[in-house]
Amino acid sequence: QVQLVESGGGLVQAGGSLRLSCAASGSIFTIYTWGWYRQAPGKQRELVASIATGDNTNYVDSVKGRFTISRDNAKNTVYLQMNSLKPEDTAVYYCKADVRTLRLLMEDYWGQGTQVTVSS
Repeated sequence: QVQLVESGGGLVQAGGSLRLSCAASGSIFTIYTWGWYRQAPGKQRELVASIATGDNTNYVDSVKGRFTISRDNAKNTVYLQMNSLKPEDTAVYYCKADVRTLRLLMEDYWGQGTQVTVSS
């Protein structure tokens, strides 16, 4: 079993910054791709950013130039640095990990979600 624990959400004014963290623990052989998703009230969950093995990154257009995803493989942790935040970034943010477990199974795991609220 693998657990993902997120931290770093909160309330910030427009133009401010937040840094989200997501740490994985448990039966992990390796983590291939990390993703940060968000879900605003009444909207579908969307992929915000992802980082694959080799640090290849992808971002949704709305956050390009403002958000940066990074990973620390030694700590099994992914980060999302969010700058120049806008009210439309308000959502619950979830991390997701594509994990090769110690039993060599490929499984996806999700964090519990962390609220990010940007006031205007």
